[in-house]
Amino acid sequence: MAFDLTGQRVAISGAGGGIGSETARLVASMGADVCLSDLEAPNALAGFLSEKGRDATADALDVTDREAVEAWAEQCGSVDAFIDCAAICPFDDWSDDNWDTVAEKVFAINLMGPINLTRAFMKGMAARNGGRIALIGSIAGRLGGVAAAPHYVMPKGGIHAFVRWAAKRGAPDNVLVNAVAPGPIATAMTQGQDFDNSVFPLRRMGDPAEVAGPLAFLVSPAASYVSGVVLDVNGAMHFS
Repeated sequence: MAFDLTGQRVAISGAGGGIGSETARLVASMGADVCLSDLEAPNALAGFLSEKGRDATADALDVTDREAVEAWAEQCGSVDAFIDCAAICPFDDWSDDNWDTVAEKVFAINLMGPINLTRAFMKGMAARNGGRIALIGSIAGRLGGVAAAPHYVMPKGGIHAFVRWAAKRGAPDNVLVNAVAPGPIATAMTQGQDFDNSVFPLRRMGDPAEVAGPLAFLVSPAASYVSGVVLDVNGAMHFS
């Protein structure tokens, strides 16, 4: 029963991406109903999970819009867990033209987005005296990145710090807040980048499903005494 989510409802933002969609499929296979969002509503995924017998909804959501986030959280209702997989990672250089504008967008999505979402869902969880929140940091926040630029590195390091703050905030109301810090993962975000697999200890990039598992663990009964943790998922690239 430690990994059984039967009867629970899990909200997942960024559910249209590689990690988000794999996480949605996994928690649904563990018995959870799901409330999914992304910049474009992940309708196909919700339809697939509905066909598998789960209650699944899909909505379009801009995580930088606090009012929209609050409205989505209210629409999702009494969720037992929330997982945030929404992020962007431009591989540009801070000397490039228009970099400052791009950086503002990255900061808004990758840092203020998780803050908006955590604030919205934690409120209801605290009122119900229980809930789980799982965010996504990065190896970039641990060691300055493998190939990422500073506008990605800084928010991910911020997520790691925010998890510890939010864990203390949520603990009195039995709201557990954690994160995972993946290494390079083979998703659309990293597609087209020239990663040298020979420098990775496992000689390969990670698979989205290999991040979905740790995320599902953090919102499962098995992690009932885990809070304030940033779990490294990087194939022995870095030890924190």
